[in-house]
Amino acid sequence: PKYFCSSICVLTPPFSQNSSFLKNPSLPFFIPFWLRMTTSFGAAINIAAVDDPNPKLQIQRFNGLKSTSNSILLSRRIHRSFSHSNSTSIVRAVSTPAKPAAVEPKRSKVEIFKEQSNFIRYPLNEEILNDAPNINEAATQLIKFHGSYMQYNRDERGSRSYSFMLRTKNPGGEVPNKLYLVMDDLADQFGIGTLRLTTRQTFQLHGVLKKDLKTVMSTIIHNMGSTLGACGDLNRNVLAPAAPFAKKDYVFAKQTADNIAALLTPQSGFYYDVWVDGEKFMTVEPPEVVKARNDNSHGTNFPDSPEPIYGTQFLPRKFKIAVTVPSDNSVDIFTNDIGVVVVSDEDGEPQGFNIYVVVWDELIGWKPLFLVWLSH
Repeated sequence: PKYFCSSICVLTPPFSQNSSFLKNPSLPFFIPFWLRMTTSFGAAINIAAVDDPNPKLQIQRFNGLKSTSNSILLSRRIHRSFSHSNSTSIVRAVSTPAKPAAVEPKRSKVEIFKEQSNFIRYPLNEEILNDAPNINEAATQLIKFHGSYMQYNRDERGSRSYSFMLRTKNPGGEVPNKLYLVMDDLADQFGIGTLRLTTRQTFQLHGVLKKDLKTVMSTIIHNMGSTLGACGDLNRNVLAPAAPFAKKDYVFAKQTADNIAALLTPQSGFYYDVWVDGEKFMTVEPPEVVKARNDNSHGTNFPDSPEPIYGTQFLPRKFKIAVTVPSDNSVDIFTNDIGVVVVSDEDGEPQGFNIYVVVWDELIGWKPLFLVWLSH
């Protein structure tokens, strides 16, 4: 009852109880083929070895017989003889042809918005200039990459009262004094009078009206701040222990978080085009960050794109990274997609990292996997 069959399966008795193929005659004949053939994303493996003395017998793609918990793959036609006195039995599994894959899978509207936006510019750059209190559907998705969400008061009846939330991006939780004072003033002048601290070491400013968005954004940018990439389908704020420890491993963790944040920051200039009319803001990056961004030795970059890492589509969803040191889990490292733990020698000198990746397991949910040790 655990199995269902999408095609005809023919079993021809008798079976030999002494056969190595069937150890227990009371069990179904396909027990030796009970192999888990799926990845965590459900992708089937086409060929795998069978637990059988005959090395010539292999599993090839078979779509007819499936488990409700695992994918079972058999060949389209398997012939095997079993000795039972003078009789011979043949086991056959016959499947119907697999349905051809759809020529063009349906794409989500968000992916189309990103592709047609000229790297997250259009139509947001036009929507923020009109007199409407809100922005259209495409711009609502795109403004997330700029660090903002459109919201409305659900308690109000009648027409919706729209406003915007802005979120800063502060790698490692570092906030210059000047930026804090400016954010405090902006909250009183254009927000609801409060600043909110997030679990990803950032500020959130609520209640900003659309007509004030450009003023607030440009003020943050001109005062050592940024909201670029605080929301949206890209790398979010990179965490690190916030306490200003002078120990070498803590300093190294903060430097690493800064470098990761710089490496994965969008490069096409859409943020400054929209909010400060293309005004250029130059930052000094470590040479290793520039080298890593331009490294296409694995063929994963977009070398001719303004976004060499993200391309036109950016990521399917948000991505989160945290850096820390052993015994300090203030960043709650297993709630991130990638966890980076600094490894030091006996003298406290950083030597490299332990890398953890958090994956989804359909049985137990999210679980961390130790990936690799990397020397820096």
